[in-house]
Amino acid sequence: MTRAELTDIVNDRLKLIRTEYGLTQDKMAVILGISKKTLVESEKGRRKLGWTETVALVSIFCKSSVLSDALGEDYSEMVSALALSDVEVKYPSTMGGKIWWKVIKEERGYKIQQNIVSSHYRLLDDHDRRLFFSFHLNEVEEYLSKI
Repeated sequence: MTRAELTDIVNDRLKLIRTEYGLTQDKMAVILGISKKTLVESEKGRRKLGWTETVALVSIFCKSSVLSDALGEDYSEMVSALALSDVEVKYPSTMGGKIWWKVIKEERGYKIQQNIVSSHYRLLDDHDRRLFFSFHLNEVEEYLSKI
């Protein structure tokens, strides 16, 4: 998945998310920090929410069943993967991915795992700390080959 694909998914469901939470267009616009006119144009498909607006929406409405149906149960890590795709970050330890992850490859104490819902990949060190993640296995493998 790309940022554009996520933004398209969210844009297609914008009105459904708003109505799921029982919000008026005025209230939704305030929540997202955009004008009502911008929201109306987005809901009608004349304008698309940008990346920042999309991230704000999926963060604020993280319990949305509309978003969960479209993106899987825990899409926050997927959004982080997209946001940090070109940035090197030191991640804290994870729980090792026992439920939502399958191990694709283990090498020199490192694990490459794939999320069973979103299909994105992550690289964990021997302490289960995330080192890198991407939607492209070859990018994760390339990162692993450099460490």
